[in-house]
Amino acid sequence: MKKALFAAAILAASGLAHAQEAIYDVEPTHAFVHFEVLHSGTSTNRGRFDTVEGTVTLDKAGRKGKVDVVVRPGSVNTGIESYNDHLRNADFLNVPVYPTARFVGDGFIFEDGRVKSVSGMLTLLGKTQPVTLNALRFNCYDNPRAKKEACGGDFETMLKRSDFGMTFGLPGIPDEVRILIQIEALKR
Repeated sequence: MKKALFAAAILAASGLAHAQEAIYDVEPTHAFVHFEVLHSGTSTNRGRFDTVEGTVTLDKAGRKGKVDVVVRPGSVNTGIESYNDHLRNADFLNVPVYPTARFVGDGFIFEDGRVKSVSGMLTLLGKTQPVTLNALRFNCYDNPRAKKEACGGDFETMLKRSDFGMTFGLPGIPDEVRILIQIEALKR
């Protein structure tokens, strides 16, 4: 009898531990990946990817999480269609061959109950490299329109495009690209 009660207590406790984990779906009107690259040592070229999809799993009490986010490079938007077309071709994003980029990570670092960084693997142009996204800010709140909890923030990282085989224009077009991510996700 005592063994059965002990086993039931362990199962109940493990259920409580899992009850802290929540899944959030990326909210597409509040999620964009922006990029910045120096142009000929003169000014900064900027653009964004308009289509970002995926899920974030958070266990705030357990201070852990998982993220699986897909970016559609074909949705690149610089405000100049001819530039967008050049970025979509084989010189840069090669969208016909690689229609998605994907970040998968579970290396969450929390500080004072908030996400400070997420480490994982980014797959771009068929190559996978480790990437750490540093949180500039992170927050969860009750979204009054969706009537659900929303979590998100602003994240940034630096990439070397040559690490992914994107070498067009080097060294005139710099190798380093600053990535800024605006993301919010709604709790299921």
